[in-house]
Amino acid sequence: QVQLVESGGGLVQAGGSLELSCTASGHRFYTYAMGWFRQTPGKEREFVSAISWNSDTTYYADSVKGRSTISRDNSKNTVFLQMNSMKPEDTAVYYCAADTYGVGASLKSDDYEYWGQGTQVTVSS
Repeated sequence: QVQLVESGGGLVQAGGSLELSCTASGHRFYTYAMGWFRQTPGKEREFVSAISWNSDTTYYADSVKGRSTISRDNSKNTVFLQMNSMKPEDTAVYYCAADTYGVGASLKSDDYEYWGQGTQVTVSS
């Protein structure tokens, strides 16, 4: 079992920035691909960003590309999502997820076996 704990969510004004963090339990974090997804009420969970185990590969949804950066620190079992120039439409619960079998980084939620509890991000206009 892998436990994931997100932090860093909160209320931010449009145009502002937030950095989300997700820390994983266990000793094999350095082998996992990691992803960020988000969900708003009544909508499907959507892909935001993903990073491979060695940070060589990263993916971003078009909606956040150019405004967000995903990174990881394997020595701290932590993955980060820096979001800048935030918009009201970024308001959602953000989830991190671990793909313990992935070679690269996946955009598909079905490829991730473990999920955090989510952290609320609210962007005011």
